Amino acid sequence: MKIAIIGVPTDFGSGRRGVDMGPSAIRYAGLQTGLERLGHDVLDLGDVLLPVVEQLAVGDPTLRHLDGCIAAAEGLVARAEPARAEGRIPIVLGGDHSLALGSVAVAARGRRPGLLWVDAHGDFNTATTTPSGNIHGMPLAALCGLGDRRLVNLLGHGPKIDPRHVAIVGARDLDDGEKRLLREAGIAVFTMQQIDRQGLAAVMAAALDVVRAGGDGFHVSFDLDVVDPAEAPGVGTPVPGGISYREAHLVMELVAEDGELTSLDLVEVNPILDRQNMTGQLAAEMAWSAFGKSIF
Repeated sequence: MKIAIIGVPTDFGSGRRGVDMGPSAIRYAGLQTGLERLGHDVLDLGDVLLPVVEQLAVGDPTLRHLDGCIAAAEGLVARAEPARAEGRIPIVLGGDHSLALGSVAVAARGRRPGLLWVDAHGDFNTATTTPSGNIHGMPLAALCGLGDRRLVNLLGHGPKIDPRHVAIVGARDLDDGEKRLLREAGIAVFTMQQIDRQGLAAVMAAALDVVRAGGDGFHVSFDLDVVDPAEAPGVGTPVPGGISYREAHLVMELVAEDGELTSLDLVEVNPILDRQNMTGQLAAEMAWSAFGKSIF
């Protein structure tokens, strides 16, 4: 496959510094070399150029650093769209999860893809439900047409994705307001309780059925905090009780087996909180598994 790597060193959407260094940590783990060993044609397009958060005003406390988040999404689109036009599959390195406002917009331009959101959180808050004001907790809602119009209409009018074609896998920390919004929108939410009861393979089979329904492949947005903090300590918002190292690989191995992946995010790697780049290494391994690396 032809692949383009794009870094988005943003922590504008997060309430914690450090995830802006995530792209460097994932590259340091050998992301490109590992993909090339699998036989892929890989081009690293570098990082979107962004100011540091100290140069920006916080602004509205219910939409913190809105201008910075918009700039990050627009910068990502400017790099990713030409790569897609050349037939390359974007791998977007974060950075906080607000960058999905840009990556999913690119995936959905002229298409009807599904969206597999692998995350401990729902990221389905709006300015009226958010407990923090951090925009990394809002991108999925905005992509489905809910929330502040500046986010919903970013990079093209209205929703970018059909909620019927969205599946969240690994959720275990949902705010009360976003629970209501998720139910009202009809999003398929597969929590850790379902993974515990049914097994990850069965949950992934059901989730892939949902995201395939769009008919134009699917984008995967993988937040490293879906993995248990014991095995992925370097994330912005760790939550105990996540999936294991092997389960994380199984998610991506099943994505590769399905063969309909159109683009990939790897987000929320925070090297400041990591141990010997464990989480950056895991993020690189997720990409390798998604693009065909197997045990045998």
